Amino acid sequence: MTDQPRVLLTGATGYIGGLLLPLLEKQSATVRCLARNPDNIRRSAATTEVVRGDVLDVASLESALQGVGSAYYLVHLMSGSKDFEREDRQAAANFATAAKKAGVSRIIYLGGLGDDADPKLSPHLRSRHEVGGILRQSGAEVIEFRAGMVVGAGSLSYQLLKSLTDRLPVMLCPKWLSTPTQPIAADDVLAYLLAARDLAAGESRIFEIGGTDVVTYSDLIRVYARLKHLRRWLISVPVLTPYLSGLWLAIVTPASFEVGRHLIEGLKNPTIVRDHTALKVFKVRPMGVNEAIQKAVDQDRNG
Repeated sequence: MTDQPRVLLTGATGYIGGLLLPLLEKQSATVRCLARNPDNIRRSAATTEVVRGDVLDVASLESALQGVGSAYYLVHLMSGSKDFEREDRQAAANFATAAKKAGVSRIIYLGGLGDDADPKLSPHLRSRHEVGGILRQSGAEVIEFRAGMVVGAGSLSYQLLKSLTDRLPVMLCPKWLSTPTQPIAADDVLAYLLAARDLAAGESRIFEIGGTDVVTYSDLIRVYARLKHLRRWLISVPVLTPYLSGLWLAIVTPASFEVGRHLIEGLKNPTIVRDHTALKVFKVRPMGVNEAIQKAVDQDRNG
């Protein structure tokens, strides 16, 4: 067994966490995964350890964080809680307390874009920012990445886009489909997360990350439809409330009504990169929307 400080990975059963695990293993990192259901973790390295635990259970976090040098916090409780803001707040506080007690030197967190000064910032995005702040209170160095829509074959946002466009030849397009957004390919998110481990030690930092294109959600539907050779008609309507939009999504997509509603509420807010520091600090050069969606389409096609 190596004496190298371990990397703790939370959220390894999720989309980004599941993709990040084998990449960490290829870097010869000594990884420990925290999971409520360890049997759901697919590990490929013999040195990777999987421990049972829950971010809402402080005792399980304290043992999981022992001997950990850096930790990835990829937890979001929106899909499994009726009060995700409260539970995300409690989970982050638990993790921050346990990380401080264990002497973790760096927490790497994936949050969401959005302007903190916007009084109409959605509960989903506001919660993402709040979690970052709670983690910073731990005293550990926190590298927070704020991203908008992640484009990849398994991401929930992409699955919503795919399902809507595949199933609806004619779409009523509410005002939020004209909101500017800056999607980022899953591969580029992973590249940033990996690169964060190699940053020189310093103060906590927030990096806004996105692809090369600022588009609208209507643009994304059109790009996806073109790449799939689908003919789709988008008709603008003045009003379609987030509540009704959530019901609409529940009918035509695999997402639950509650998750769909929270995502739709987030679409009201512009999610664009205003601070481009990440491009100066990291060597990652994100791809554009066409390439990102094409890669996701190809991944879908190839299974």
